[in-house]
Amino acid sequence: MTLFALAVYLAAQFALGYYISRRIKTEEDYLIGGRSLGMGLATFSIFATWFGAETCIGASGRVYLDGLSGGTHDPFGYALCILFMGLFIAVPIWKLKLTTLGDLFRIRYGSVVEKTASIIMIPTSLLWAGAQIRAFGQILAAMSGTNVDLMITLAAVFIIAYTYLGGFLADAWTDLIQGGALVLGLVTLFLFMLFSDGPSLLQAIPRERLSMKVPGLSIMDLVESWSVPVLGSLVAAELVTRAIASKTARIARRASIAAFAGYILLGLIPVFIGLVGPLAITNLEHAEQILPLMAQKYLPHFLYILLLGALLSAILSTVDSALLTCGSLTSHNIVVPFLLQKNFEVSDATKLQLARRSVVFFGVISCLLALSADGVYHLVAEASAFGSSGLVVVVIFALYSQFGNEYSAMLSLVGGVISYVLFAHILVVPHPFVLSLSTALLLYLLGGFRLSRIS
Repeated sequence: MTLFALAVYLAAQFALGYYISRRIKTEEDYLIGGRSLGMGLATFSIFATWFGAETCIGASGRVYLDGLSGGTHDPFGYALCILFMGLFIAVPIWKLKLTTLGDLFRIRYGSVVEKTASIIMIPTSLLWAGAQIRAFGQILAAMSGTNVDLMITLAAVFIIAYTYLGGFLADAWTDLIQGGALVLGLVTLFLFMLFSDGPSLLQAIPRERLSMKVPGLSIMDLVESWSVPVLGSLVAAELVTRAIASKTARIARRASIAAFAGYILLGLIPVFIGLVGPLAITNLEHAEQILPLMAQKYLPHFLYILLLGALLSAILSTVDSALLTCGSLTSHNIVVPFLLQKNFEVSDATKLQLARRSVVFFGVISCLLALSADGVYHLVAEASAFGSSGLVVVVIFALYSQFGNEYSAMLSLVGGVISYVLFAHILVVPHPFVLSLSTALLLYLLGGFRLSRIS
């Protein structure tokens, strides 16, 4: 009965997305909704895109295992990321009237940098999508008691079909609906827990689980743990696209700040659930199932179904954005320019089909990543760090300085990826992201000064 009710809920959302998607006529409609997001849509779209698996499932599971210190990445780090994007990125990037973030690299540095940056951004979005698909499967597995891998696979099939059909405009409108449903669902769960066992659970939390400090952690360890979510996702294409798609620059900034406030407030609920979880449910094989299991324990069945539906809707929104990013970067910034260079005629209909087929291709890869990962938290942390050091450096210089050009940008982008892989996966040294970020900045400066001397 539970699975049937959830299937009806998801089918209704799928139908809504299909209805709205019929308004899509051009590539711009499909990728950025015709730059039509007002304050409400933009706020909920930013919030819902970021507030997905990593907060509801990943963060509650991490706090369940490690206490409050497990919330460094999410919700606290990613909330700050949204705030900084709104304050420093949203307005200048909106004024450029881009279609994708990849366009910025072409305008400032040329087509070679555009393609290189797009190729680097795609794996980041793939990892992000994999995290959402894994969380989707974890919820279905917790509900049905069936194999997690089977549920992840079924989740991937549904998500790929949903994303192929929808497009950005459908995603934005469903963001508004599911964002409201998620707020209502999590607040309801929090109140039921609070009035049921809340006082006794809070008093029973061991003091060490309430500390943000990890024993033996150095200053550099702290810098690394905070810089990954804050700087690593600062120029994430999924987030920046919401600013690009806003009606005005003012809306882009204000919506980001409003989304930050909502993210922090609502994100404290999964943290609370993770803190008290070990007192209510012990010895979980999969810690990431703590939130749906606590909902099952404390909520009436009807409200439990509504909350799970809202959680799955939030995950759909996030993975939809990630797969759309992969499709848009592939079609708009790599394939279409190549076809035009070869004198092929590329219509808007062809561009749409290229983007949609790319979504299917990358959806399959994301499913494989979800099946092979250690957990949602692991995927999210890797998505934030991989290749992002060079992207952050190059985007900041592109928006705020005329220093540097194609040579310095290429050095920073490629050097950022190579250095992160080297430090994190080959040498396995401490603080790989900070080292990679420093390397990317140094290479950009060296490249810029070298060209200045030659000139």
